[in-house]
Order: sequence, then C-alpha cells, then structure tokens
Amino acid sequence: MDVNQPLSLLAGLTPAQFMRRHWQKKPLLVRQAISGYQPFLSRAALARLASREEVESRLIVQQDNGWTLKKGPFATRSLPPLGQQGWTLLVQGVDLHEPAGHALLQQFRFVPDARMDDLMISFATPGGGVGPHFDSYDVFLFQASGRRRWKIGKQKDFSLQPGVPLKILQNFEADEEFVLEAGDMLYLPPRYAHDGIAEASIGPDGKPADCMTYSIGFRCPVEGELTADLLHRLAEMGEDAAESCDEESEGARAVPKRMYRDPAQPATETPAAMPAGLADFARQAVLEALNDPLALACALGESMSEPKPGIWFDEPEQAWDGEAAKAGQTGIALDARTRMMYDSEHLFINGESYRAKGADAVLMQRLANQRHLAASDLRKASKSAIALLGDWLEAGWLQQNEPSLSSKG
Repeated sequence: MDVNQPLSLLAGLTPAQFMRRHWQKKPLLVRQAISGYQPFLSRAALARLASREEVESRLIVQQDNGWTLKKGPFATRSLPPLGQQGWTLLVQGVDLHEPAGHALLQQFRFVPDARMDDLMISFATPGGGVGPHFDSYDVFLFQASGRRRWKIGKQKDFSLQPGVPLKILQNFEADEEFVLEAGDMLYLPPRYAHDGIAEASIGPDGKPADCMTYSIGFRCPVEGELTADLLHRLAEMGEDAAESCDEESEGARAVPKRMYRDPAQPATETPAAMPAGLADFARQAVLEALNDPLALACALGESMSEPKPGIWFDEPEQAWDGEAAKAGQTGIALDARTRMMYDSEHLFINGESYRAKGADAVLMQRLANQRHLAASDLRKASKSAIALLGDWLEAGWLQQNEPSLSSKG
C-alpha cells in the first residue's frame, strides 16, 4: 500500500497523514468512505452465522425494565421479531468466516498487522444500540447499510452504571453528534466515549433498510497480560534449550542446569521468612531471560501472531507439489485465519517462529506483506523455503492458487 496516496476511505487524507493527525489522537468523520457499498451479508445470513457454535455472537435488548445480554450461538428463530425495537445482534470475527470480510480489512493495513483485531458486524432494529460506552482500542465504525445516530464525547467520568450486564457509562456527556448513512464511517481513538442508536431508514430500492454497522477493531496489548505471556514463552524457550543441550551432550559430559544453592544459609528461627538469597536468585533468572534480545523478540512475535482461541485450520484439498511450485506452476496465499509477521531476524506465523536470512527471508516477508505469492515468485525460492511452505500448506495455513490467479494483485 502506498501510504502517501490520498484515500476516499480517509476523507482524502493519505494513510501517513491520518496516522500523524488522527490515530490515537482525535476522531475523524468520513462521508462516503466507500461510496455505493453493498453489505456482503444479508440480515438472514448474519443470523445464520450467529447460529454457529464456533462463531462468537451476542444479543443485546433494551426494554423499559432495563438491558439484557445473551451470548450465542442463537437459533435463528430465537431472535426477537423485526417489529420489536431496541435489539442488537453482534457477530464477532466475521473476517475469519467470510472472505469479503477479510478483504474489507485489507483496506486498513496501513496500520501494522500486529495491531489488527477483527471485523464485528452489528445489526440493530430502530432504537437498538449497546448504550454509551468506551473502548480501550481504536475503532473504525463503518455504516454498511441503513442509518445510525452517533453521539461522541471526550469523557472524563468513566464510572459505569451499576447492576447492568453491559459496561454502560453512568454519566455520558456528548460533545458532537453525527448521523451516519450507508457508506459513511467514523474513526474513534481509544477511550473516546460513544453511543450509537439505530434509526429507521429507506434504502435505494424504496424498502426499509437494515441498520448494519461494521466495526473494524484493533488489538491493544495490556501491559500485565503481555508481560505474563512473554515471561511464560521465555521460560518455555529456556526449557527447550536445556533439553536440546541435554540431547546433544549424550555420551559426552552433560552441562548441569543452574540451580539455587545456599551453602552459607544459617539456621533460622523464622522459617516462614523468604530467604534473601532466593529472591536474588529469582531476580537474576528473570533478568537473564530478558537480557537476550533475540529471545524476547521471538517471544513477542509468537505472542502477536498467535491465532485467537477456537481457531482451527482445515486440511488442504490438494497435496503440495514442491517441484511444481519451484517450476512456477502454482502460487500460494495465506489463509484468512493465518497471522504472519516478521522482524529483522525472524518470521512469525500462527504462534511459531523461524530464523530467516537472505533471499528467502525477503521472499517470506513479501508473503507476509502481500498475503500471497505469485507462481513467478516461487521460482526464486530455495528448496528449504519450498519445503517450509509445504509444511505450512499441510497445516492449512496456506492455500494453493492457479498461476492465473496468483499473479493478480
């Protein structure tokens, strides 16, 4: 993507300008971000998606006696009638199940993939919404069809209403108000309070239009959670390295693992007190684990490329023919559920890491950025790279394309 090319998606701003001026700073209202857009899922198709066990969905209903929240899956007949106002169906991770949803997210890849989360679709009857709230992450709110009225504000009081199954702000104060029609979009930075209410509207065909809002959300790692995950991964790396060392030293002199020793420990009258020497040993062990920059980078890449819980990959329909790939007879594309990233030393794919250098590293980085490689690209791959791609294809992380398809951008 040319980050210096103006985009109607960003109200004529270039991605570089948007990131400098608005990202994590201030909202942006975009009229006709995608003009003439047609939702890729009908209301009935969205309901069928919400009925699937592996799809995360929620039903939110606001009535005179308060709010109710139910988690899916939902039998389609269990949803409230269309004539009932004030209910909302939320379906998460639509990009993982619908190719058109995955394709929509590609338009937002001026933000690093490590920050991309998913596409959520909200269908609401008139009066439907989820109450005034704030998100801890950036979000683009794209109105795919129908109409929704948004009130937004730079909230100071983040106290929540008690006894409500949703995180609804108790004292919401709006600074601005917009009505989004089909094709419009609103960007909001983290912790920017907002309240969206579906309104009745008539579509181009003269019939009532469904209020469909697509939320493009982003990951926002939490310090404590990320620290815990990285330390866990570093510990596993240390165990793997020790096991590898033990295997290599069979028949030779084994290198013992470093263990805590306290030959100078005196007799104690306070046995429950933590020994200062043990605390120092633990502190040094953690510092040594963090002191390896490659190991830390590896742990971070594995963490950020880890698929969401509940994601499963399908076995390929056709076997990998490495010779045909090397001869330029097939191309490849990443499965929509695959998360692939890299740094200067590694490749990361679906929670696994690989050291990469030279021409193969450049090729794999192109695969990560483009999410596909043309048949002509694979002619340049080494035998080891072709073998690795074969392993990934067998795992369901890749798909093969015909040359005519793989050569297209």
